[in-house]
Amino acid sequence: MGEPDAEGASPKRKAVSRAAAAIDRAKAEGRAALVGYLPAGYPSVQGSIEAAIELARNGADIIEIGIPYSDPVMDGTLIQAATTEALANGFRVASVFDVVKAVSEATDAAVLVMTYWNPVARLGVDEFARRLAEAGGAGIITPDLIPDEAAEWLEASEKYGLDRVFLVAPSTSPDRMAMTVAATRGFTYAVSLMGVTGARETVDESARRVVAAARDAGAERVCVGLGISHAGHVREIAAYADGVIVGTAIVAALRRGGPAAVGRLAAELRAGLVPGPAAP
Repeated sequence: MGEPDAEGASPKRKAVSRAAAAIDRAKAEGRAALVGYLPAGYPSVQGSIEAAIELARNGADIIEIGIPYSDPVMDGTLIQAATTEALANGFRVASVFDVVKAVSEATDAAVLVMTYWNPVARLGVDEFARRLAEAGGAGIITPDLIPDEAAEWLEASEKYGLDRVFLVAPSTSPDRMAMTVAATRGFTYAVSLMGVTGARETVDESARRVVAAARDAGAERVCVGLGISHAGHVREIAAYADGVIVGTAIVAALRRGGPAAVGRLAAELRAGLVPGPAAP
């Protein structure tokens, strides 16, 4: 147990990253981790819980629960449609804690919230972090927040022992890459290409370069997202990344066939997690 500070207050405990632990467990099994995204509240709050549980039970190591947002500038059309439907059905930000709690209690997956920053700021950063920790959440992925504007979040994440996952991209400069990697806890989220989310037939070669740049900057764990839609993509990315992030394809499966279809896709994706030969 740590020593008290000069005033005799209890020491802060060093946060144990559940996302990092999930990735490390996968690595010990000789594979990359599977990270799956689903929006909270789609097709309903209970439906999103059931889908996330199926995702975890069929192979996802980390679950991203997205908060529906009225101006999702980074999301492709399919995810936009799902989040718009969730909002039209009355989804409220506070419901994300119910989703996180239910999925965390039912599975062994590390459960992260993925959200634009405005909903967190509107609720209150400390309040959001506290409620997320109480619900069993592992942390937050913040696609539109940069470390040099995240002082309040850095403080809250330390206070409540939460992971903070920042994004890097092909356009990230070496200085900003180093800053982002240093501020991140859990894993560094490498965007494989410029643009919005969505399934693609091929995964951009820039993903490999972003992962290499993040590792050069000191990242211990790097997961790749955007454009990954089938087991072939997963196998390709698993050759050089620590985790593979799939979103649009999972949302498409949920729209097409409900939670059971999500489970089937997760099992297929999991089959690609053992890396094949890396391309020269």
